[in-house]
Parts: sequence; C-alpha cells; structure tokens
Amino acid sequence: EVDSDDPAFANPTKFVGPVYTDTDAHRLAAERGWNVRKDGEAWRRVVPSPIPQRIFEARPVEWLLEHGCVVICAGGGGIPTMYREGTRTLVGVEAVIDKDRASAVLAEGLGADLLVIATDVDAVYLDWGTPEQRAVAAAHPDAVRTLDLPAGSMGPKAEAAAAFASATGHQCVIGALDHLPAILAGESGTRVAVGESGLEYR
Repeated sequence: EVDSDDPAFANPTKFVGPVYTDTDAHRLAAERGWNVRKDGEAWRRVVPSPIPQRIFEARPVEWLLEHGCVVICAGGGGIPTMYREGTRTLVGVEAVIDKDRASAVLAEGLGADLLVIATDVDAVYLDWGTPEQRAVAAAHPDAVRTLDLPAGSMGPKAEAAAAFASATGHQCVIGALDHLPAILAGESGTRVAVGESGLEYR
C-alpha cells in the first residue's frame, strides 16, 4: 500500500520502459498523459516512487515461514496499490516501489529481529571511489539519514536500513551477499541500529 498524498506523486523520478527520441517522447506524453525526462541522450518515461506503507500479503508469508518454507516475495518492490479516495476499494498505481524499502516494510510487518540488505559491496562507503573512501562499520539511523549517498544505488539501501531500525529497535546490516555468514556473525557489513552513536568507521 502507498499513500495517495506521498510527495513522490508530484515529482516522478523513476525511469521505466524504452528510450525515445525527443519528438516521440513528447508525442506519447501528450497522448497518454505520461511524464518524460531526458536520460542521457534519449528520453524515457518517468513514474513516481512512493514509500511503501505496508504489505497486504504479510500474513501468508508469516504462515509459510512458520511452516519451514523459504519465501521469495516482493520482487521488484511489489505492485503498488492505494485506496480509491473515500472508499475501501484498492486500485493499482502506476509507480515503482523501491525493493529495499519494500523489504524493510516486510521485515517490520513480520516482526523480524534482523534485516540484511545483501548487495555487491561489503559495506556502506563514504567518498566511494576516491583515495579518502572509508567503510562505515556501524551507525545510528539518524546519522545514516545525514549521509550523501547515491540515489540510484546505496542511498535507498541506507534509507531502508534507517527506517527499519528506527521503527523496530532492531538492527539492519548492509553488506555483500557472499559475506552472509560473517554478516550474521556480526563480523561484516554496515550495522544500522538505534543503540549506535553517530558513525563508526572500519
């Protein structure tokens, strides 16, 4: 579920679909009511990316987990819906849900005591790709929210981690998928938790 008043609806930013020429993009925007933006040298459609509020199917997921199943769900962030104004009728929304934010909402709904956001780097880095780059070992959610991280990669992961830790009091760890045993042992990744103070570097 997403909120119809989410500010993202006023500022669509997520690119979807194929690339178009300037002429075709603006023609399609006029014909179909699309928002379009330049993506490199071409044009593409953009849609909103509202923050997920809850996942309706959390109860069946919980039942499956209780019965020993490995559950794979919320692929691509899931399908966004909202209640039609003044009703209890759910309608689909043309939007894209960030998969890390969806995972955090699902973990909160399931009462998870740990959320692992597995990626292809071993931690959150500040000044990535420069001689001054440094890995964050641990951080308070408020400190994470102050970091200037890339919107298309680590930014949403850090936002999801901070949201989960703040809402639940439990920790979230961002780290490399191939370091999963070390992450679970508390030996790898960036730990985001309300018990941390500020930022701690490795």
